[in-house]
Amino acid sequence: MAGFGALSSIVVSVPAHAQWAVYDGAAHVQTVLIAARELQQVNQEAQSLLNEATMLENQARNLANLPLSVLAPLEQSIQQTEQIVGQAQGLAYNLTSIDQAFSQIYPQALTNSVSAKQMTTDAQTRWQNARGAYQDGLRVQTGAVQNLDATRSQIDSLVTSSQSASGALQAAQSGNQLAALQTRQLADLTAVVTAMGRAQALEGARQVASEEQGRAQLTNFLNYGTGYTPGTAQMFH
Repeated sequence: MAGFGALSSIVVSVPAHAQWAVYDGAAHVQTVLIAARELQQVNQEAQSLLNEATMLENQARNLANLPLSVLAPLEQSIQQTEQIVGQAQGLAYNLTSIDQAFSQIYPQALTNSVSAKQMTTDAQTRWQNARGAYQDGLRVQTGAVQNLDATRSQIDSLVTSSQSASGALQAAQSGNQLAALQTRQLADLTAVVTAMGRAQALEGARQVASEEQGRAQLTNFLNYGTGYTPGTAQMFH
């Protein structure tokens, strides 16, 4: 018995080295949920970065300039029209010059002090003014017609660029240039109407002045003095 007790004491005093692993289901689920939330957050951040990149790309497209510009040739054609109008012959587009001409060459009434030679000179000047004005009107019309081909080509190019515009800025710039072309056409039309109106006004003024000159010449012709006075004429010495 003494030997069994000693053996029991020995067995009991030996430490147990083998242990069983305990599975904690709640902790595992919590870990999985945390990982899922972190993955979802990463996906949201990635999507946010993708949206920001798309927004920056769209902004870059919206800020891109239109590669086509017709403003330079447009301005040049307007300057050419202005140059043609500025080369008006005879009576220019100037208020002071017009008032002076109508007081001298297109007078409201002619007095007896105006000589026949002066009347002839003024009539010639009026005719030259009217003829030059009609020629100026035709020159302005010719310039406007010549601009039509360039305008058609520019409109076609702008419409094509507008349809293929990659952003809002390009579309807006194309629309602005189309509006500028319409403005140029209105400017040409205004120049043509002005030039032809000038020609008609000068021709009308010439006719009115010619009527006044005819009246003055008839008055001078009828006012021939006291008439015939009989007298003695010596024919032979």
